[in-house]
Amino acid sequence: MNDSELSTRTTRLAPSPTGALHLGNARTFLVNYLLARRRNWRILMRMEDLDSPRVKPWAAQQAIDDLQWLGITWDTTVARQSDRGAAYRDALDELVRSGDAYPCVCSRKDIQQASAAPHRDDHITAYPGLCRGKYESASQAEELTGRPAAWRVRVDTKPVVFRNEGMAGYQLAVVVDDAQQGVDVIVRGDDLLDSAARQIHLRRLLKLGPEPEYWHVPLVTGPDGRRLAKRHGDTRLSHYRQMGVSPRRILGLLAFMCGLSDQFGEMDMPELMEIFDLSKLPANPVIFDDACESFLTDG
Repeated sequence: MNDSELSTRTTRLAPSPTGALHLGNARTFLVNYLLARRRNWRILMRMEDLDSPRVKPWAAQQAIDDLQWLGITWDTTVARQSDRGAAYRDALDELVRSGDAYPCVCSRKDIQQASAAPHRDDHITAYPGLCRGKYESASQAEELTGRPAAWRVRVDTKPVVFRNEGMAGYQLAVVVDDAQQGVDVIVRGDDLLDSAARQIHLRRLLKLGPEPEYWHVPLVTGPDGRRLAKRHGDTRLSHYRQMGVSPRRILGLLAFMCGLSDQFGEMDMPELMEIFDLSKLPANPVIFDDACESFLTDG
């Protein structure tokens, strides 16, 4: 594949402003950024701010500031999912017209109590199809049950496409955005691996063209093997910025976590760009431990 072909491709950085970015987030964004710049992809910035109960008013700008502080840039203005409700509504209407979506009035408790709804370690519960075929319309479902209706897609994995407060669910919004914004390469954490199948199915139902190419990166974990989070201490980029830790030191640690260096050391973005090699990326989760923390804070 030559450079002219590569330059027609588009990837996206898509933070969710539900909290501050931490080192695990930064590593995934960095891999995406380095891969895109090395292959001459266009980089789009999209703020996935639909999860209204969890969205923090300050988090979107802080994510932008943190990424720019590290030297991660993009080629577009910031797109915000909260501005795109009409596009998601059109997509839902198409799924309803085609018979691929049906109304559902199940609560989370209903689903969790259903015997056919296994629980997984990532807290995703399979929907057991309790409302499939029960109601002719959302209004009928609401009238008969007194509950607000959401919409589900007819598929074994059962992603919720529209929430009952009238906002698009994650899977539908991402599919519509990627198609309309020309995104054809997606780089993200492997905790979202099972989302690929849901999104491919929705894309096909909506006839949105070929599926993007997916790259899923193993996550950063704590010493306990669980995904990096507050329980492992304060690993927010904003925390290290406030402490006076330099971007070079953060990038040096991330280079180590990406298998690009066999020891801790400071590094800038041009140096990282020069040595980036996707084949060196560890195939298993990377552990953030006391040695990593000491490198950042004791230097």
